[in-house]
Amino acid sequence: MSEKRCYYEVLGVARESATDDIRKAYKREALKHHPDRNPGDASAEEKFKTVTEAYSVLSNDEKRGIYDRFGHEGLEGGGGGDGVGDMFSHMQDLFTEMFSGGFGFGGRQQRRGGDLRVQQRLTLAEACFGCKREVTVQTPARCDDCEGNGAAKGTKPEACTACRGTGQVSNARGFVMFTAPCARCGGRGVFIRAQCKTCHGEGVVAKPKTVTVSFPAGIDAGQRLRVPAHGLPGPNGAGDLYVEIDVEEDPRFERDGVDLVTKVQVPFSDAALGAEVQVPSIDPPKEEGQVSTVKLEVPAGTQPGHVFTLRGKGVPRLDGRGRGSLLVVLQVDVPTKLSSKAKELLRELAAELAPKKAAAE
Repeated sequence: MSEKRCYYEVLGVARESATDDIRKAYKREALKHHPDRNPGDASAEEKFKTVTEAYSVLSNDEKRGIYDRFGHEGLEGGGGGDGVGDMFSHMQDLFTEMFSGGFGFGGRQQRRGGDLRVQQRLTLAEACFGCKREVTVQTPARCDDCEGNGAAKGTKPEACTACRGTGQVSNARGFVMFTAPCARCGGRGVFIRAQCKTCHGEGVVAKPKTVTVSFPAGIDAGQRLRVPAHGLPGPNGAGDLYVEIDVEEDPRFERDGVDLVTKVQVPFSDAALGAEVQVPSIDPPKEEGQVSTVKLEVPAGTQPGHVFTLRGKGVPRLDGRGRGSLLVVLQVDVPTKLSSKAKELLRELAAELAPKKAAAE
């Protein structure tokens, strides 16, 4: 097992360095190895812990004096434990500075709350022409019953006796000191004997929050909207809310990008002789309760499966540059039951068409 590294070496400073120099070195090293900047990198996380441990000793005059005289062994058992809670508070302030635009980073590493994601289902018409919806999300809020401290009414959290309120315990194995979160308090530094029944000792509860979201015309399933500053709260502002779009199936239409596809059935006579037919339209009806339609001229002799293109009758484009097309697929009805007269007429029609077919051949 390797020995513990010298704290001065960890921070890259000399033993005679002033407290301010140690503070600057800690900021530099902590920012370099912080888990938020190195997601999934276990080695960076371990280096970050080592840097934090080194600073917790060298930033405290009493602990630093013990360390300078006796090394790591002198700190066994948490020597010089007075003011450790203040030290952790001080370190938290450092991180607030580091990730809120300080130290010349221009705010690029701001620490804000996490993002939230919800799914919202729209009708095809709402997706085509846009709408406003109230979206409900669950966000953490302070528990009113315990005022956020996690303890039952009439009680309050106590400083953990196992870690002396630091949230960490240290154990020496030979010349190596191991530091780990306190098992009794879970690293919180306080112990709750009677937990609040509402929040189960967490101090926060989930509460519904309603956000009005504007969905633009032309939005499609699988796309998502970003609503800034409506995510989880954080020390430097709330995160964002991402609304993922789902669109209900419409029995009249199939969507293909900005185009709509619909099918219209006409009797054989209309396909053969030509006719004016009404086909469904996605446009809002002129009066409530009515069904919106558009006229389509079917030329004589139109074959089954023919596709008519009605430009400008499809889905509005997200960029506002016009609309797609409505594609109408013609289907010819073939009756399944015929009266005697209908059969006779069809036989006459077949006889009439047969010679023409033979002559054409």
